[in-house]
Amino acid sequence: MEETPVEEGDTNKDVEVAPALIALHPTENSVAVAVGSDLRVFDLVGNCAVFLVDESGVPYHKDSIRTICYGSKGQLFVSAGDDKTVKIWSTESWRCIYNVVSEKRVSAAAISSNGLHVCFADKFGVIWVVDLDGGVDGNQPLVSKKAMSLLSHYCSIITSLKFSLDGRFLVSADRDFKIRVTTFPTKPVNEAHEIQSFCLGHTDFVSCIAFISNLECSHGFLISGSGDSTVRLWDILCGSLLDTCDIGDKVELLDSKEREGCHSAVTSLCTIADGALVAVAVQSLHGIILLNCDLSNHTLSVVKVVSISEETFIPTSLSTSCSTGYLWMVTGVSSLHNLGHSSLARVKVMSGFNKDNYTANDVSVVEDDAIPGETKLLEKLQGGVTFDDKVFLAAAEAVKTAMSNLLTKKQYSMEKRDFRKRTRNDRKLKQ
Repeated sequence: MEETPVEEGDTNKDVEVAPALIALHPTENSVAVAVGSDLRVFDLVGNCAVFLVDESGVPYHKDSIRTICYGSKGQLFVSAGDDKTVKIWSTESWRCIYNVVSEKRVSAAAISSNGLHVCFADKFGVIWVVDLDGGVDGNQPLVSKKAMSLLSHYCSIITSLKFSLDGRFLVSADRDFKIRVTTFPTKPVNEAHEIQSFCLGHTDFVSCIAFISNLECSHGFLISGSGDSTVRLWDILCGSLLDTCDIGDKVELLDSKEREGCHSAVTSLCTIADGALVAVAVQSLHGIILLNCDLSNHTLSVVKVVSISEETFIPTSLSTSCSTGYLWMVTGVSSLHNLGHSSLARVKVMSGFNKDNYTANDVSVVEDDAIPGETKLLEKLQGGVTFDDKVFLAAAEAVKTAMSNLLTKKQYSMEKRDFRKRTRNDRKLKQ
């Protein structure tokens, strides 16, 4: 993707939006959706909406949530974003048990495999670690914690953060096409980290990463999606690229006009059926792409494009669990100009995934009245508000523009660089 110059002072506040996010409990006990500053959780076991308990005295979040995730054991849940606040919740009581203030806006978060640490990244490229004092008590009073800096990507926005399956490595991806693999210390506050490898090969921002489990490889294999319209498979121990699947070339998703506009970026991905299948969400695609991951031969290949009948549904986030064959999807955006409402979300579910069925012929979209939780779940996660198709199409376009503005590096002439330096906000404050 070519970098395009931007005129000085060129900003567009109307497109500074955050996409809707979805996260599923590891054993599908609950599902959470974040859209704007709203955090909505539904208890799938009790078939009821969850009431969040936050004793901080302020709304759960005061600005757009940019990252949500469950821990691998399902006991912890983290939400964070543009309000520079990281909230750590107990999924047993859905009480906020730790509150962490960040120096910068938060762009990604991850929970260690043993549940003893939470890491988060800010938009300045710094990764911070929070020590949870040896465990979790869902009934403990709210505790304010201070994060310690762990490592840095040096002024590059970190887009995704994941722990390896065995907890040995912390993997971070950024907008400068890099994926960094770092050994995670046993005591990260007191011990130094080491760089294990760099996974280099993407030609545009890395938007999302995930791990694929393998019995012969305890840490798992890494897959990554990018603005260069590819999904790649990596060996993180040495940083070697095992295979590349070009989404744009192998599947006719977009017309030539949209290709030229670089709107075929991978926005979200997750593994299904023990990693045999990978679901991929792409900008402008009304559905998902299913990839077959053959770890024995280290290959990725397109299996099927699963379309959604509603042309206004373009997934912004995907999530699944190891306990069922459901794939959960959400589309939406934090806010739109002249919309008059800050919450816009639509949830859908796909079923029929089977690790032994690589043709994925049985995959289909579940009707609203047949998904777990049915109407009560949709009312909770979608906010009980309905919008017409034009609004969701506008939301998809807004997400495209916002993602491009945030993650595509801009190039300036020397004259414009000098102008930007002279008019920097920190310079103005000092004067």
